Amino acid sequence: MLSIFLLSLLVLININISPLAAHSISARYTKPVVATWYAGWHATEGFPLSSVSWNKYNTMYYSFAETTPSVTSLSLAGSDGELLPKFVSEAHAHGVEAHIAVGGWTGGVWFSSNLATAKNRTAFVKTVVDFAVKYKLDGIQFDWESPNDQGIGCNTISVHDTANFLAFLQELRLNPVAAKLTLSAAVGLAPFFNAAGSPLTDVTGFAKVLDYVAVMNYDVWGSWSSTVGANAPLNDSCAATANQQGSAVSAVKAWTGAGMPVDQIVLGVASYGHSFSVSPSKAFVSHKKKLVAYPAFDTKHQPLGDKWDNTGGLDVCGVYEGSGGTFNFWGLIDNGFLTKKGGPAHGIYYRYDTCSQTPYVYNETSQVMISFDNVESFAAKGKYIKDTKLRGFSMWEAGGDYKDMLLDSIIEAFGYHH
Repeated sequence: MLSIFLLSLLVLININISPLAAHSISARYTKPVVATWYAGWHATEGFPLSSVSWNKYNTMYYSFAETTPSVTSLSLAGSDGELLPKFVSEAHAHGVEAHIAVGGWTGGVWFSSNLATAKNRTAFVKTVVDFAVKYKLDGIQFDWESPNDQGIGCNTISVHDTANFLAFLQELRLNPVAAKLTLSAAVGLAPFFNAAGSPLTDVTGFAKVLDYVAVMNYDVWGSWSSTVGANAPLNDSCAATANQQGSAVSAVKAWTGAGMPVDQIVLGVASYGHSFSVSPSKAFVSHKKKLVAYPAFDTKHQPLGDKWDNTGGLDVCGVYEGSGGTFNFWGLIDNGFLTKKGGPAHGIYYRYDTCSQTPYVYNETSQVMISFDNVESFAAKGKYIKDTKLRGFSMWEAGGDYKDMLLDSIIEAFGYHH
């Protein structure tokens, strides 16, 4: 009699839980995220789908489906759209969730206008759901960089962006198809900006509709900075105040402080680094061949990165952008900074910063310094994820590694077994 009563009670409870509430509860008890972004445009530039170590991941984001001026369409023009169906079938054949990343640095120009009104949001829900159904996707990741922020420079923008984004996600989650999808967002080191332009202090609304957020802990320092600094610092609380520009530790603190559960945070990690032009007089500690932590660099001279680097051209806003100066991990090896075992090559100066837990290499002849991540720094991040009980990690990008050295390091430290 008691068991029948309990069964009836459970049935009533399930009937009265809304789809939104039901998902937010179940989302807290899902598997770790071991993920990477797959850049479609690199499929024909050295990293085809056959090169992916599918058996080491459980989630992969095809990048990117870009927003367009029309709320009824997403574009794959810049990411080899014809490859997406094969990407999905390959992922599914290996038991990997196939997600689409919507937006990106250059592809989020129209997010604000697409979500600006209730009518637009409803239309965009249909657009996203139809896209997921068409390509048989398991999840959608929104990479809006970022609400109420100009981003690349020509984004449509509104002080209501974050509120509109939440309203859109709430409506999307109530859609019968989307209710079964994994929904995530690639986010910055601080929560989304509110109408006043300050980070939200309460993100619990987002926590209820997103399975997790992937914190993009990279591009913290680069050519836009005042000195050389770590691309992807694990921690910076041990650095001088002026050098505390953001880190994994501070980002997790900011997001959890605003109400995002720690097990709904995925750490974004980088398989690339940034280059700087640094003279020997600035690179070394005076009278010693020991690299300085935050040396000044020549802002007028950006060293060219590896063969995947942007060599210069007009961006989506019609503004000229020069070389990005980025080196993938394999690019550091190809260009003589590292050996095939991942250590500093002969004649290359090396420094491992114990505060940020990231390395630097320097070629005195070419005067090129690069801040990047290696096996040691990925292991430190993996241990942090495990100790902090984050949901997992996602690496930008799948093709940036060299023989899975970085991937294997972080997986081992995280303690994940596929």
